[in-house]
Amino acid sequence: MTVRIGSNPIGWSNDDLPELGGETPLATCLAEAREAGYEGMELGNKFPREPAALRAALEPFALACVSGWYSTALIERDAEAEYEAARAHVALLREMGCDVMIVCETTRSVHTDRATPLSRRPRMSEAEWAIFLPRLDAFARLLHARDGLRLAYHHHMGTVVQDGAEIDRMMQGTSEDVSLLLDTGHALWGGTDPAALARRWRGRIAHVHTKDVRPAIRAEAEAADLSFLDAVIAGVYTVPGDGSIDYDAVFAELPGYRGWVVVEAEQDPARANPLEYARKGHHHLTGVLERAGLK
Repeated sequence: MTVRIGSNPIGWSNDDLPELGGETPLATCLAEAREAGYEGMELGNKFPREPAALRAALEPFALACVSGWYSTALIERDAEAEYEAARAHVALLREMGCDVMIVCETTRSVHTDRATPLSRRPRMSEAEWAIFLPRLDAFARLLHARDGLRLAYHHHMGTVVQDGAEIDRMMQGTSEDVSLLLDTGHALWGGTDPAALARRWRGRIAHVHTKDVRPAIRAEAEAADLSFLDAVIAGVYTVPGDGSIDYDAVFAELPGYRGWVVVEAEQDPARANPLEYARKGHHHLTGVLERAGLK
């Protein structure tokens, strides 16, 4: 697989806060994504979850199914139980020809809770790390052996794997069966240089999410001790090329990368026109990937 540029519907309709873009039809999202130049879409809450219906939704716009988020609870249940819980989602990804499955441990997560500031996000105890790491590894092995899917772990603000030390501990404590989803915006806001993170784990990066960070709004959000969603509404995130991340530096650290590069930049669509920002992100990424020799 070569490098392909995909999108996530979160710029049109937000999964974590459904009232953001809740009125936008799925067909509008897909049509505008294609108009902006994207080749594929990740799943969102408005997408059909049966293969034939999903193909019928995507095919008129010549869009591939890239992958889709899955929330794990591996601190609370073992790998076999997690696999059983994920069976329908796994089957859908397999039937749609996806290569990776995006997972994030959401035990006690606050990223969907507007009432809880990020400063109160969960952290794993030593006992929980000792449970989580082998279970994550075992879950990744099951996905690969039974379904041919690579587990791509999504580090995320407001969850138990957010900052650079936690990402490194997770990667160091698991085998190569566990791949990393490099998310530039979550890395930077979580206190980690995304280019340095790409350099450390380039051999195990299976998927890339690109969102940019507006530094002034990030500073305001941290000073006001906002929740993740309130910071999103305030505009902390934007598309590549509209914030402070040096994407040329990031992709210089990923020579030979093959897979999807996805724009996943959640904003309030009433304040940030989805088509306008989709075009802006695609244009910037295309230039970056060409300069890196990846397109």
